[in-house]
Amino acid sequence: MPGEQREQWSGRTGFMLAAIGSAVGLGNIWRFPYMAYENGGGAFLVPYLVALFTTGLPLLVMKYAIGHRFRGSAPAALGRLSRRAETIGWWQALLCVVVGAYYAVLVAWAVRYTWLSFDQRWGDDPNSFFFDEHLRTAEEPGISLSPVGSVAWPLLGVWIVTLGVLAFGIRRGVERLNRILLPALFVVFGLLVLRALFLPGAAEGLDALFTPDWSAMADGSVWMAAYGQVFFSLSIGMGIMSTYASYLRRRADLTGPALAAGFANSSFEILAGIGVFSVIGFMALSAGSGVDEVVTDGIGLAFIAFPQVISEMPGGATIFGVLFFGCLAMAGITSLISIIQVPIAAVQERTGSSRTVAVASVGGSIAAVSLLLFPTTHGLHLLDVVDHFMSHYGIVLSALVLVIVVAGSRKLPMLQDHVNRTSSITLGRWWRLALGVITPIALGMMLVQSLRSELSDPYGGYPVPFLITAGWAVVVGVIVFSVVLARRSFRGSADVRDREGTL
Repeated sequence: MPGEQREQWSGRTGFMLAAIGSAVGLGNIWRFPYMAYENGGGAFLVPYLVALFTTGLPLLVMKYAIGHRFRGSAPAALGRLSRRAETIGWWQALLCVVVGAYYAVLVAWAVRYTWLSFDQRWGDDPNSFFFDEHLRTAEEPGISLSPVGSVAWPLLGVWIVTLGVLAFGIRRGVERLNRILLPALFVVFGLLVLRALFLPGAAEGLDALFTPDWSAMADGSVWMAAYGQVFFSLSIGMGIMSTYASYLRRRADLTGPALAAGFANSSFEILAGIGVFSVIGFMALSAGSGVDEVVTDGIGLAFIAFPQVISEMPGGATIFGVLFFGCLAMAGITSLISIIQVPIAAVQERTGSSRTVAVASVGGSIAAVSLLLFPTTHGLHLLDVVDHFMSHYGIVLSALVLVIVVAGSRKLPMLQDHVNRTSSITLGRWWRLALGVITPIALGMMLVQSLRSELSDPYGGYPVPFLITAGWAVVVGVIVFSVVLARRSFRGSADVRDREGTL
């Protein structure tokens, strides 16, 4: 806010750890391995790396540049970049509100399963345990307020930790937690992968993952899958990275941390692929079937397949389970904190309130909605549909509109100059080309592909009225509400020109 000292990271390392902590989340562990397997195995790494260099890293640097150049939350920084872009800033902040409300539930599941791993309480049928005892899932989709204590209590704990860390601020809260959890995550997950490599059948699982199917590279859907994976895994569609970059010092390097975050995230995904498919190979051997018959992704992999493996594992099953679900919880909590920081910063700057008040009001409200809607008998159906529509339409569309507005208003050269003044690695014309041409085309094709699939086969076999209520209505509601919020002048937006001369 004008006239006040803005919070700052202690240095480059603190910022990089927070950025990596945001990027490395649940999707790295349970989404990337399956995406690689389904889209050409080892050959998938080629489009994946192309997507990383042509869209992921350029977009990440752009988000850093906007936040650092205009030193504000997503709505404030984008409003100072272009008056038309303030709506996009609120759009991304509201996306974080919705995503944070249900993402916390996934973290809560991981927390509870960490505890359950001590005695493998899921028994011989992890599938029935997960749906019937853990979630008590209703057969028909809908919205109810019937609470499920086995989810509600861990979820309450997750929110207490998240809001407590955020209340301590950027340096004493967010940075300090990431300095502890992120190194612990990499070490613990490395030990987990090492154990998985020595399971019977691990080699067959790795062969299935990394054997390249070069013909897949001629399939456009494989390239879209690669761009989608990079886009989602780097947390570049919701205003997180621009918000985090706004707390950097004025002469901070931007390209170096972007490369570090991008490569750290990709390295963790590949490590996750090695660990997950080593376990899947063991599953296939134990079941006497092929890898293709047991491979899965998402919550089915984490909360059904892995508990089955843990129960059958020869030696160290308890430790393996605690490490695996502990890693999910650690990866999830650092990402959740970064998600909730976005709307907190936006409201804090809009209202001029203190951090404590903003955390209590904004974070507390998101937590209340999360605790009310998702740990219920219909919570899984609601979470599934909201996540699908946010991921495939809300987040992608907001990023596409942002890139078009920034490139169309000819702000890329100004942002490039800003980055080059302080960074160790300078940007060239390729950066503007990537953002002005390649990124909009890739994001646009992702949207078109999703819409085609949606129109031909409604998601998940859910009833259309439920998809409209829990999916499309949420996507449209976020956009409408962001327009309403942006109609009011943002606090401090009028002093842009005065501030530009000091940056």
